Amino acid sequence: MATEKSDGKAHQLGRRKFIKSAAYVAGTAAIISNPFISKAFGDTDPVAQTKYGKIKGIKQSGVNIFKGVRYGADTSFRRFQPALPPQKWDGIISTTEYGDSAPQSRGECSEDCLFLNIWTPGLKDGGKRPIVFYIHGGAYSNGSGSSPLYDGTNLCNRGDVVVITINHRLNAFGYLYLGKLGGPELAYSGNVGQLDIIMALKWVQEHAEEFGGDANNVTVFGQSGGGAKIATLMATPAAKGLFHRAWTMSGQQVTAAGPRAATQRAERLLEELEIDKKNIEAIKTIPIQDILQASKVKDLSRHEDRSLYFCPVMDGVVVHRHPFYPDAAPQTLTIPMVIGNTMRETRAFLGRIPGVNELSWEQLPDLITVNQFVDINAEVVIAEYRKMYPDYSPTEVFFAATTAGRSWRGAVMEAQERAKLKNAGNYVYQVNWGMAHHTIDIPLVFDNTHVRGFASSDTGDDKQMADMMSETFLAFAKTGNPNNAKIPEWKPYTIEKRETMIIDNPFRMENDPRGGEREFYSKAPFVERGTY
Repeated sequence: MATEKSDGKAHQLGRRKFIKSAAYVAGTAAIISNPFISKAFGDTDPVAQTKYGKIKGIKQSGVNIFKGVRYGADTSFRRFQPALPPQKWDGIISTTEYGDSAPQSRGECSEDCLFLNIWTPGLKDGGKRPIVFYIHGGAYSNGSGSSPLYDGTNLCNRGDVVVITINHRLNAFGYLYLGKLGGPELAYSGNVGQLDIIMALKWVQEHAEEFGGDANNVTVFGQSGGGAKIATLMATPAAKGLFHRAWTMSGQQVTAAGPRAATQRAERLLEELEIDKKNIEAIKTIPIQDILQASKVKDLSRHEDRSLYFCPVMDGVVVHRHPFYPDAAPQTLTIPMVIGNTMRETRAFLGRIPGVNELSWEQLPDLITVNQFVDINAEVVIAEYRKMYPDYSPTEVFFAATTAGRSWRGAVMEAQERAKLKNAGNYVYQVNWGMAHHTIDIPLVFDNTHVRGFASSDTGDDKQMADMMSETFLAFAKTGNPNNAKIPEWKPYTIEKRETMIIDNPFRMENDPRGGEREFYSKAPFVERGTY
């Protein structure tokens, strides 16, 4: 059986990786005439023509599905550099299985990771369907577009849209800034993960008609890190014109990393790898796992015991300004945007702390100090919350304060700056439904609450919530306005009233929900994680 050494360790290739390797190895045009490959195809399976060659998918539930569609070449030959387009191939390539994820701590990964997954009701039928392009979360370090939660079948059938998800470079492989340490070929290194997404969006523009979509109606949507990547794209000149609407879920990027801070992180990684800065070229060939392991070294800019933080860098080459500081980038003026968050974001990750659901008032100060990500005296925080919410338990105060002191502040700042762009469609939501934790809105938007592993609200109305949320998302994707018959009128967000759609049963509009918390935390300056 064939072997490869993409991560410095030989490993066997199964049938899928054999096909992928034969078809895609850089510099080699694939010839798919092997009967071993063609037997996998059925006579009725959909075939699409890309500019690089033909691909064959499957049809299920009335939807044409193509998985693992290559939009860029193997990046192991271009580590820390912008990716190259794929080599053209002859014959037909099978695209029925997901491609590898970017290098990360779990799952099937490799540097050959630039793949899209596509669900579409029609092929080259002149359908001019809205295209919705999902960017996964994972804090710039983990994840892929292959989760069952992101399956596009239900959205296709509900809204007659084209759904696309993406894999792209992450962590050090996508955001390690070596621009000040290496030669000119490394000038883009701090943002190659973003450049991968831009390359994919250009691929979408080029192939929209083939997949029954409208190149002039592309909505990018993403959760957590995916939303933050979108916020950065909105201030990136190279992304201008590639998408027309933006829907973010618990993901914001007010400021990018500064070049000094990003360089300091790179130096920490090099030290851990025992690479002299004068021999920086050595990092281009070091095994994947060594880089991932070295990335666990403590980030000196973070007071908590955490590994190196990677995110987009204001390098003056790809990213020329902070996304939402000191204002919203002018290029966003024509892009309607939805900014969403959940009321108890931190339940999803801080909920694993031993004993967190049975906290005492005596235990609370130390936990808040470490986890609120802002330097306000914890005793003052607790006293303020007990005044605002006298019925809250210590556990409820903990989740409320850590949510307000962390990511929610970025969402508020983005909404405020967007509101100053008077002509921009600007909508804000807050999920109160169920446990209201980070990620709870993903299956609602995708209408995938049936997927095993979805953290249910425990209220029994999952399907009803998904029905309303997915219809609202589709209305926005089609028109740039989320209003539809299933929800009350969703008014644009203004600084005067801070109009917010509360995602609950029932949906409802509120002005300035959690206004007391917003005002309290505004006493401290907001600093995006990783900026300094």
